[in-house]
Amino acid sequence: MSLNRVVRRSTAAAVTCTAAAAACLLVPSTASAGAAAPALPPAQAGFDYQIGGAYTPPSGVKVVSRDHKAAPVPGLYNLCYVNAFQAQPGAEKDWDSDLLLRDRNGKVVYDGDWGEAVLDIRTADKRERIAAKVNEWITGCANKGFQAVEPDNYDTYTRFPSYLKASHAKSFISLLSAHAHKKGLAIAQKNTPDLAAAHKETGLDFAVAEECGEWDECDKYAAAYGDNVLVIEYSAAGLRKACSNWGDRLSIVRRDVGVSPVGSSKYLRQTC
Repeated sequence: MSLNRVVRRSTAAAVTCTAAAAACLLVPSTASAGAAAPALPPAQAGFDYQIGGAYTPPSGVKVVSRDHKAAPVPGLYNLCYVNAFQAQPGAEKDWDSDLLLRDRNGKVVYDGDWGEAVLDIRTADKRERIAAKVNEWITGCANKGFQAVEPDNYDTYTRFPSYLKASHAKSFISLLSAHAHKKGLAIAQKNTPDLAAAHKETGLDFAVAEECGEWDECDKYAAAYGDNVLVIEYSAAGLRKACSNWGDRLSIVRRDVGVSPVGSSKYLRQTC
């Protein structure tokens, strides 16, 4: 499972063609015509981040994020976590070999911090094929009763700039946004503050921001999404900064780095 992005720092759409246009333009990814907009997480609500293992949410929690293989919590707002831009550790064989990003020598490119093979989203054809698989997971999230999806690793392009561009990431996430909305799910922007301003273009509805207090990035998410930002911090200092500056507006929780479930010796959860 891909967990948090503690050591990762971010740096610095759906495509449609009309009969009257000679070129394709990037346009916002939206829900089906006439469909109601998906419900967003309640703002300033108790939040728990459980992607490392599900457990009974603490008292006062109204919003929970869990892995797509887990079940949602009845009566709460549930986010469904999927690793969208990279393969899970050891899951390379689950993907067609040409969908794995490769270097000039033909070797698979890995995100070394997590042992995850990077997916190749550089062409429209490959984006469509990768999205088809991820969208199966998203459909599963909807069928289980989740209210939103949280696609991780939107910021992969910032770690592999020799291969990937922000335009690739935006085009790919737009495919996921369109499918999520079709299934009645809201979709979160995971990290990647430099692309927050592009949320209308990409069809993203709210943000899940790791360590935005720690790195003074919460303002970028709030500028795009208002109070619809869920914050996870992993240090005492990060929690203090997030709570001091944003505790009256955003949903904030501190978790242990491994996002361990209750019962683990490493489990940690704190709030403002």
